[in-house]
Amino acid sequence: MSISDLYASGKHKQEMGHFASIVKIALVDNSISEGEQKQLDRAAKKLNISEEEYQKILKNPDAYPINPPIGYDESIERLYRLTKMIFADGDVAKDEVVLMRKITTALSFPLDNIEKVCDEAVHLVLNDNDLDTFIEAIKKVNSI
Repeated sequence: MSISDLYASGKHKQEMGHFASIVKIALVDNSISEGEQKQLDRAAKKLNISEEEYQKILKNPDAYPINPPIGYDESIERLYRLTKMIFADGDVAKDEVVLMRKITTALSFPLDNIEKVCDEAVHLVLNDNDLDTFIEAIKKVNSI
């Protein structure tokens, strides 16, 4: 196996773990709405999740650990997708925000800044900001 194959395999495991995190947020209320389903389908496509992997993750998202990305921008992009899922069903549940904060901690954001970062993420997605604006704003909020 070449180094590029190992990287691809490790990268895919990260993507599967991230997709599982998105699924966990969608399943907080034990059902998946039409909006959440659309968001999951888009995320699966973007993350190269096969249909078989998709179904396995839906059945047991807890079996897939969060593998934080190496890059800071990638962590922010993951936060963006997680936040988008919170709004996908049109109803922001407290449990979803609590889970998002836990996942954000696993994405290697500083513990003392998690609440501020998540609040800003919610605000940015609520105001329909695009990914580039989201990344820039989160970097400002998370600057030390």
